[in-house]
Amino acid sequence: MIILKVNGAEQKLDVDPETPLLWVLRDVLGLTGTKYGCGQALCGACVVHLDGETVRACVTPVRRAAGGSVTTIEGLSPSGDHPLQRAWVDLGVPQCGFCQAGQIMSAAALLRKNPRPSNEDIDQSLAGNICRCGTYTRIRAAVRKAAGLPTE
Repeated sequence: MIILKVNGAEQKLDVDPETPLLWVLRDVLGLTGTKYGCGQALCGACVVHLDGETVRACVTPVRRAAGGSVTTIEGLSPSGDHPLQRAWVDLGVPQCGFCQAGQIMSAAALLRKNPRPSNEDIDQSLAGNICRCGTYTRIRAAVRKAAGLPTE
């Protein structure tokens, strides 16, 4: 039995400890906001927070989260009004939307550590998140807006 908190709620999971956290979130808990992209920690679609740090859920065994706290895109703001989520909508960031949960989760971790990031900080922090539609300029603008900075 693995016990962890997911989006603030304690979960008792009877799963193989080596099961990737992504599949526990999606298939066992029904939290489908976190996406499967590559399965190799290369694209960032599956980024979640584990004890406040970003992890790639596709390669993180659930045993690593045991006793910890996981936040998914659903838990960032249950009502969808996190400043990043609002900025994403206001600036029309998503095209296909597939990468957006991972982008937002990476950006949230950045803003928690650095509430007024430079463009270089944003680019470096989100460098591991691939957007197949190429909306990087709008992503950066949305992070700046959520930080209360000019969107340029």
